[in-house]
Amino acid sequence: MHRPLFALWMLIFTLGPAAAQVSIGIGLPGISIGINVPAYPRLVRVPGYPVYYAPQMRSNYFFYDGMYWVYQRDNWYASSWYNGPWGMVRPEAVPLFVLRVPVRYYRQPPPYFRGWSSSAPPRWGAHWGSDWEQRRSGWDQWNRKAAPPPAPLPVYQRQYSGSRYPRAEQQQVIETRQYRYQPRDEVVQQHHQAQRAQSAPPPQGAAQHGQQAPKAQGQDRGAQGKDRGAQGKERAQDSNPGQGKGKGHDRGGPQQGGDRKP
Repeated sequence: MHRPLFALWMLIFTLGPAAAQVSIGIGLPGISIGINVPAYPRLVRVPGYPVYYAPQMRSNYFFYDGMYWVYQRDNWYASSWYNGPWGMVRPEAVPLFVLRVPVRYYRQPPPYFRGWSSSAPPRWGAHWGSDWEQRRSGWDQWNRKAAPPPAPLPVYQRQYSGSRYPRAEQQQVIETRQYRYQPRDEVVQQHHQAQRAQSAPPPQGAAQHGQQAPKAQGQDRGAQGKDRGAQGKERAQDSNPGQGKGKGHDRGGPQQGGDRKP
């Protein structure tokens, strides 16, 4: 992976100081997070929430605001496609409505969920500690009558399964063409932007050869060089009338034009 894109992903997902026991990473193509989804899953809306879950999967698998969210091995992961690649999401950066999903919709709840009310969200504050709870104060308080509508499901992904599942760099192109929805949740927007940057194909042409400036900028620099040459010619003529005419201009540098001898 290109270092700038990895740094962007790390920066966006680091929204606050991490709890000591939580690490941050990135899901790369071919790296398993413990689940494999060979075909587009059946998704059902959680009643009263703008979130979907997958009732037929033995996984804590959700869809919210245009992205998939998985809680696996005590970590959250996000992806724009149903089988990844997945990016790890820190506890401070998980969208609120994902955190609010009741315990009963976790198809593979971890052992520490036992004894918690099935109709209430997990006790994330008790699990992640007081520091997390202070940073996300009020996360479980919201007006249920003002919940946003759910995002449309990206059903176009049904046709991409098995060997047809696209590589990360292909996913962005397909998504742009077939799924016009843009996330509304500010946190999801940041995740989506980071993943698009991570999966973008490498630059082509001049950038691959270390030439950072496009052709138009190169032409501008050439024009600037000619202007500097013309200024050198004028200074040379002012200080030595009749001497060095045209030589400084041809070399494109004001000092060269002024220092040249006849």
